[in-house]
Amino acid sequence: MDEILKFVFCMIIFLSLFLIATKVGGEHNECETDADCPKHTTIFFVMKCIDHICRCMKTSI
Repeated sequence: MDEILKFVFCMIIFLSLFLIATKVGGEHNECETDADCPKHTTIFFVMKCIDHICRCMKTSI
């Protein structure tokens, strides 16, 4: 009986990780141009509007 409960609890924890991971995927800001995207404070990354979604791109320094 204990083995069955342990298995059920492990499966609940294991499956909940997938639910959390899919919800934490990030917020997608919709945009029309690069000016619609939020500004980053680092010089290594810049926000670009790609397929009407703001994406963080690495700059070439």
